[in-house]
Amino acid sequence: MLKIFDYIFGMFSNDLAIDLGTANTLVYLKGKGVVVREPSVVAVQKTYGGQQKVLAVGMEAKK
Repeated sequence: MLKIFDYIFGMFSNDLAIDLGTANTLVYLKGKGVVVREPSVVAVQKTYGGQQKVLAVGMEAKK
């Protein structure tokens, strides 16, 4: 079981950080700083069949 976690965590890099904040989502790249700063918002449309469709994310969804 430990080997699975080693494999999964090995896919991640120390050069990237993602902050899933309550108001904003930030993506930080080492050497570049914050490269994405978007509201943590998703616009969803519910269809008549009960399914959901994502219409927009981030700033576009906040509009």
